[in-house]
Amino acid sequence: MSDIANSLILFSSLYGTGFDARAGTTVAGPSPECRPRWARARENWSGMHNQPSGAAFDVVLLLHVGCAVVGIVTVATAAATARRLGRVVRTAAPLPEPLRRYFRPGVNWAGRTIYGIPVFGFALIAMSQGAYALGDGWVLGGLALFAAVALLGEGVLWPSERRLQDALAAVGAPAAGPGDAAATELIAAEAARMERAAVGALLLLLAATVLMVAQP
Repeated sequence: MSDIANSLILFSSLYGTGFDARAGTTVAGPSPECRPRWARARENWSGMHNQPSGAAFDVVLLLHVGCAVVGIVTVATAAATARRLGRVVRTAAPLPEPLRRYFRPGVNWAGRTIYGIPVFGFALIAMSQGAYALGDGWVLGGLALFAAVALLGEGVLWPSERRLQDALAAVGAPAAGPGDAAATELIAAEAARMERAAVGALLLLLAATVLMVAQP
């Protein structure tokens, strides 16, 4: 019986409030500083990351994440398509149907879904009941990264895409590849510019996603 009592006392000293088998009473646990490190870390994490709840908050959060996912997929597709166009345009082969369809004249509305990221992000802050604040470091960092993505998209990526649409529409029949050497070099250079901008935007979006998830 003495061994059992000693074991209970040791358990209570390690993991908080316990039962003193010899005295028949409940004893208080140690101070927080004496608790195991993993237990204190778990409590600190729970206190720092108090995730709000509610159906409306969850819907806005899904929209926020959805815009980020669509934006990442869109710029990744733009980078891959521009790279492929740069290779194909230097050959005598006709442009493949996916390339002709991608560079069909029009506005890339799928790429503009990135503007939903800050819109729904501000809504989440307003609905968080103080759990998140605009002055949080990770929020400010995310806004800075998004601003860089928007500037890169509006300043380089989408203008290059529109110039490629116009250039490919001007070279003749859509089933044929560009035959003029000057037009070929122009399209290849513009495709390379579009690819670099898309890769940069992709890296910035991925960095912003990591920052939003980690919330350091």
